[in-house]
Amino acid sequence: MMREVSSSERPLRGARGWIITDDKVGMIVQCRGVADALGLHYVHKQVAPTGLARVLSPWLLPSRSERCGEGSVLAAPWPDIAIATGRQSIPYIRALKRLAGRATFTLVLQNPRTGLRTADLIWVPEHDRLRGENVITTLTSPHSISGARLAELRRVLPEAIAALPAPRAAIILGGPSSSHQFVAADVQRLAAALASLAARDVSFMITPSRRTPPALLAAVAEATHARPRIVWNGEGDNPYPQFLAHADLLVVTGDSVNMTGEACATGRPVFVFMPSGGSAKFMRFHAALTRYGATRPLPERLDCLPLWTYQPLDSARAIAAEVAERWRQHREGLRAPR
Repeated sequence: MMREVSSSERPLRGARGWIITDDKVGMIVQCRGVADALGLHYVHKQVAPTGLARVLSPWLLPSRSERCGEGSVLAAPWPDIAIATGRQSIPYIRALKRLAGRATFTLVLQNPRTGLRTADLIWVPEHDRLRGENVITTLTSPHSISGARLAELRRVLPEAIAALPAPRAAIILGGPSSSHQFVAADVQRLAAALASLAARDVSFMITPSRRTPPALLAAVAEATHARPRIVWNGEGDNPYPQFLAHADLLVVTGDSVNMTGEACATGRPVFVFMPSGGSAKFMRFHAALTRYGATRPLPERLDCLPLWTYQPLDSARAIAAEVAERWRQHREGLRAPR
């Protein structure tokens, strides 16, 4: 059972932490989400193994130069808590566990592929099959779009968004990945669905990601051109957090677990558009969110505008509560007489 913690609480405020990732934004977002929810004072250790060490991650340990000596990635003083995610980070968290011993409580986000002893605690999304005594799960991935952050953003309505008539729809676009393709028929389906949404007198807040193909963004822009809208072109600050906070409903492409989870943190209706491809894991993930009541598949035609509510999903907060409790148990074990 995952423990609950109030949205204002940071259960380990001021404790020292490391987050260990490569340069992938999605990995960094997950680690920072949990570290922020814990209230850690943390350092980001970005790793980039090369050669054989990169190819054989997560099974090899880092080179001696990276784990020993002043200025190395793994140099004392050791953190109270270390959080790692991504295949390239696993050798470093394994080495840290050996070097720091019980001085550092280790957490791995996502299946490390190297067994349950990789870290003191492992988080996986519910749709992952990994289970064990030190494995915890949540429906969505952790991120930094907390309830407290959304509440703060909602206190101030930016002028550009205020100019959009309600209801406002945030359109969150991903793109092709190793598991999903956006073929021409997919682009046409999404454009038709958004044109149908436009016919319901919706205004739009549209944000692409780095993976969004120009043809996909162009089709979305064409389908929504008759309605008031904001289309972020990648220049200046990304208004994505404000779009999440001020949307009355959201449409997200289903190729990204992170983007879908962030949309479900709002408590607002989330329509999911599924491009071609996918996997059994993605199917389990989206099916679970639909059962929970957060999402529905985006129909190609909407004859009405259904709106619904649900308890917002804040996985970073839930994970932080579990980490804090297990860390306290870990510390009590250190103080116990031998």
